[in-house]
Amino acid sequence: MSTETSSNVSTQSAQGAPSASSAQVAQITLVPIGYVRGGRREIRDDRWDQETARIVLDADLLEPSATQGLVAFSHLEVIFHFHRSTRARSGAAHPRSNPHWPRVGILADRTQHRVNHLGVSRCELVAVNGLELTVRGLDAVDDTPVLDVKPYFEEYGPRGPVREPAWTRQLMSSYS
Repeated sequence: MSTETSSNVSTQSAQGAPSASSAQVAQITLVPIGYVRGGRREIRDDRWDQETARIVLDADLLEPSATQGLVAFSHLEVIFHFHRSTRARSGAAHPRSNPHWPRVGILADRTQHRVNHLGVSRCELVAVNGLELTVRGLDAVDDTPVLDVKPYFEEYGPRGPVREPAWTRQLMSSYS
């Protein structure tokens, strides 16, 4: 069940700063700890709050006690690989190709078309049954490789007011 997912990260120079040379690349191998099962099969941008899916964790990698205590949490943060994304963006574009929204750089957008195709989603934890987690609102499709699961701690959320441009509110108005 364990399929490897690779991503690249720049190596660091002797001074600790990232190397400017794109020829110097360290390989990082990530092994999925589980897979999304059920929920949405097709990729669509909106209405994720209506989706219920399971995260089936790999018993070859995790002991049955790995989820002990997780049921006490209402929400999870799930790190996953956009395994069906076929392109990567490294510069600026209109979010969702909408010309009414400003062009923004890849690091100012949450698109799946990232260099390493990594996604992070906060979702509701509905149930824990051994190494199977039932979740609602996870914006990942069926068969998505899950790289990590963390309980959501409110204290890790932002402190103080959150600033974001108006176009993000428009984009997210039909997301959940």
